[in-house]
Amino acid sequence: MWTLVRLELFKIARKPRTYIAFGAVAAIVWLLQLAMYSDGATYLGFALQAVESTFSLSGRIINGWFVCFVILQTLLVHVPLLIALVAGDSIAGEANMGTLRLVFSRPVSRTQLLLGKFLAAMVYTMLLLVFMALLALGGSLLFFGRGDLIILQSEQIVILDNADVLWRYAAAFGFAALAMTTVASLAFFFSAFAENAVGPIIATMSVIIVCTILTTMDIPLFNALKPYLFTNHMLNWKGFFERPVDGPEIAKSAGILLLHVVLLLGATVWVTRKKDILS
Repeated sequence: MWTLVRLELFKIARKPRTYIAFGAVAAIVWLLQLAMYSDGATYLGFALQAVESTFSLSGRIINGWFVCFVILQTLLVHVPLLIALVAGDSIAGEANMGTLRLVFSRPVSRTQLLLGKFLAAMVYTMLLLVFMALLALGGSLLFFGRGDLIILQSEQIVILDNADVLWRYAAAFGFAALAMTTVASLAFFFSAFAENAVGPIIATMSVIIVCTILTTMDIPLFNALKPYLFTNHMLNWKGFFERPVDGPEIAKSAGILLLHVVLLLGATVWVTRKKDILS
């Protein structure tokens, strides 16, 4: 299996689109860090306008922990598109090049080949998130320093001690990795039905947009469906920055995301094993 994964990683590394995601992440992180460095006071003034008459926090808030939190809120909304660029090309790319039949004619089962491709997409997802963590967290701490993390929420201000923050970021990135793996499995599923990567990418983003709308809107017809939509749980990494952390709720969200991954991967394997490969 590891040989298959290495082969798929080699294929991913040869494609220019693979590096688009890393370039985009770097550009967004650096721009946000520059914006916070040059004009962070304006952002805080807007965010604190409801409480600025009572508290004076602007001098304490802007540090590496806070800047990274702002970056994550912005960036993790856009990362699914970057994940779909590669995961959606896993099977469809082979079909587009006319090599899918040749790949499936190897003396290895289709299930093993598909698992190899999916694991390679997962490795790519993890590498992208590690890269983002190094730039967003490591870079922010380097340029802005440490301090207590002060999070501005709609109804309260949460203050987390400097010594109590690092593990929260580690857990948040771990949860984000599971959420992005769910996106990868969705793009991988659509990839089984297409002969070029454009279709799976568009389909993946369309599903995410539709599910997000259903999640945010209060529509009685779909209220019973909301708890099971993966988009309802993707941003629950923020739960690690609550006080106290709602462990059971986070575990429930992680379980639902993992269930989506298993079901989508299983459906992909089932569909592909039954499919006649004509390209």
